[in-house]
Amino acid sequence: MLRILNKILRTGMVSESIPSEDDELERLGISVKRCLQLRFGRSLAIRQVDAGSCNGCELEIHALTNAYYDIERFGVHFVASPRHADALLVTGPVSRHMEAALKRAYVAMPSPKLVIAAGQCACNGGEFGVSYASCGAVANVIPVDVAVPGCPPTPLTLLQGILAAAGARKATARR
Repeated sequence: MLRILNKILRTGMVSESIPSEDDELERLGISVKRCLQLRFGRSLAIRQVDAGSCNGCELEIHALTNAYYDIERFGVHFVASPRHADALLVTGPVSRHMEAALKRAYVAMPSPKLVIAAGQCACNGGEFGVSYASCGAVANVIPVDVAVPGCPPTPLTLLQGILAAAGARKATARR
């Protein structure tokens, strides 16, 4: 035990430096907030659907709502029902069992409908592709406005995808 404590005292603190993405996060968040005010005149409600992922993308999506990223301060929040959502954020390759549920969630959304495919599996099927158990990419089941690549995509990449989706529907967003 003493040998371990001595080694800890000799070695000292060993850790990575803090990433310098604070400025980029703030800049990107302010852009999202401005875009949402222009396009929607209010906040953006997102319904997240796991269509068969490994939960890696969900961990990064949950990170968006933690105290570090806190995307609610920029006017983006997650809702429990597609009837209250402006955007659908889909992760994972669409399994055959989730195909009907994803279509129902899409139909239940009010217009204009924004769909964001998050992660490599949602964008192109990933390593699962199309098989007897998988429909592959989200675009094979419902129309996709923005694809956010990555396995899993970082929270900043997800925020960039949300910004791209909010700007994708310039003409139809305000009614």
